[in-house]
Amino acid sequence: MTELGVVGAGAAAATACYVVDGALPDASITVLEKSGGLCGRAATRRRGDVTYDYGANYLKDDDERVLDLIDRFDDGLVEVDGDIHVFDRTETVSEGRDDQERKFTYRTGLTRLAKHLFGATDATVNRRTRVEGVARTADDRWTLTDADGEQWGPFDVLLLNPPAPQTATLVASADWDTAARDYLLDAVRDVDYRTVWTAVLGYPFELDRPYYALVNTDKEHAVGWIAREECKPGHVPDGESVLVVQANHEWSVERYGEAAEENVADLAAHAAAIVGDDRLADPAWTDHQGWRYALPETGLRKGVRDAAEDAGCYVVGDWVDGEARLHAAVRNGLETGQRLVATR
Repeated sequence: MTELGVVGAGAAAATACYVVDGALPDASITVLEKSGGLCGRAATRRRGDVTYDYGANYLKDDDERVLDLIDRFDDGLVEVDGDIHVFDRTETVSEGRDDQERKFTYRTGLTRLAKHLFGATDATVNRRTRVEGVARTADDRWTLTDADGEQWGPFDVLLLNPPAPQTATLVASADWDTAARDYLLDAVRDVDYRTVWTAVLGYPFELDRPYYALVNTDKEHAVGWIAREECKPGHVPDGESVLVVQANHEWSVERYGEAAEENVADLAAHAAAIVGDDRLADPAWTDHQGWRYALPETGLRKGVRDAAEDAGCYVVGDWVDGEARLHAAVRNGLETGQRLVATR
């Protein structure tokens, strides 16, 4: 029997666990997730009748393997209405590309993806369990220690799903003194991230615009992205509007520690100017989230995973391939799970 220990319950880990569970019926899978939710940055919150995805915005139609997977769990799967238009530093809005891909989410939000995947396995998911220690045992297995000092394992295989900087912290402090650890650690530390500070703005009126979202193409505006959550079937009641406004990296880094109400007010004012509706500067309700490790800009160098995987240590996530997209995380989970199965 294969004992698999997993740190983090993001989309990539959920997909890898689904692959392993299906191919190795006798596998025992234990997942330790520091938060109370699933699916990592593909995060969803609810406020009364409103549902909103405040991290990743949708699942992109970009990979047949990913589409085949979500087709197996299409309960509540919906297509986002509308295209993505663009704006520049002068706040001039124009149409985007003609060849826009389909965009998907779930009526209950993107977290449904991980819930479907984990729900189709026999994995035991332990939430609010922060892993702080990793150790390689004398018999070449793995143990994990959480913030309360409890030890988990031993495991035959270890799967690490946190963002690269947090994975690097675990690998750096691991009781695992080999060249494979050092080689992997150096590569993981080289993965760069963009920080994103997000405001969610709710309004008691409908917003009539011909697009689902706006993206800043010249990277010279404080706002990088504005999305209309009401374009997702089942997310926003008729007669209301919800905007998800994501600041660019520089603004987010500079303002990360500032008062949330000031950041929200600033982003609401920007949204009003960009969308062209003064009412948007005064939302009826708001929410916010800072994502310090939001979007990977680089990935792992080729070949750096090989020695670690030979020892049974796998890293998984969109950052491994350097593509900050939910479909990339799912794809990486599929590929990693298949490699893991092939070794068992």
